[in-house]
Amino acid sequence: MSLTFCTLASGSKGNCIYVSAGEQAVLIDCGLSARETVRRLEARGLSPHSVKAIIITHEHSDHVRGVRVLSKRLRIPALATEATWAAAKDTDSVRYVPMSAGRALEMAGIKVHPFSVPHDAADPVGLVLSVGGVSLGVATDLGAPTRLVRQRLAGCAALVLEHNHDATMLAEGSYPPWLKQRVRSAQGHLSNDQGAELLAELSHQGLKQVVLAHLSEQNNRPELARRAAQERLSGCGSKAGLWVASQEQSSDVFNI
Repeated sequence: MSLTFCTLASGSKGNCIYVSAGEQAVLIDCGLSARETVRRLEARGLSPHSVKAIIITHEHSDHVRGVRVLSKRLRIPALATEATWAAAKDTDSVRYVPMSAGRALEMAGIKVHPFSVPHDAADPVGLVLSVGGVSLGVATDLGAPTRLVRQRLAGCAALVLEHNHDATMLAEGSYPPWLKQRVRSAQGHLSNDQGAELLAELSHQGLKQVVLAHLSEQNNRPELARRAAQERLSGCGSKAGLWVASQEQSSDVFNI
């Protein structure tokens, strides 16, 4: 059985990834409105009713904004760590299923392996989702590429990996000094160069697809993120496909 995924939205205004194994699927985060999430699923030929759960990586609003309404509409639970759930807002009446970093679980026929990542949230996690020995790694809000992050993402056939900002654009941009420091801190977001360096370390012969995610609208450009990643992938001799995720539209539907 193959694993299918689609990045419905990625950026500071809303994040959501669809992942399926056969007839069942999960969403990673739901930072769009429920209506927009359903619209984007249907526009890609993906059935909202195949979704059996929402897996929340952390409590920031661009990752949880649509959880309550969509979970009620589809009658599905939300999974999150206890600290994330306690910090999340607008989750009244949502059926909650606890999860823990470092403890694997199965949902919708998909093995889900949450792991801790450095980010300025209560208990943020990255995810590895696996079906039949094929894995998708997701790390989209990541302040530093720790050894644990490298270990968990190693060997994945597909990666959704943060390339948040161009270091020069951030330094010369309009953000106040405190916010610039927050973004580039070890609890903030990866730059294009940091993301590309991590991607080079994770590159292997079986890597089929890479999606660059969570690009800043103020401090990055798609062509800059793509160039940084492509140079490192080419230097590794990788033939992996490369897609830059967008805030405004969904990605292609990828099968791995």
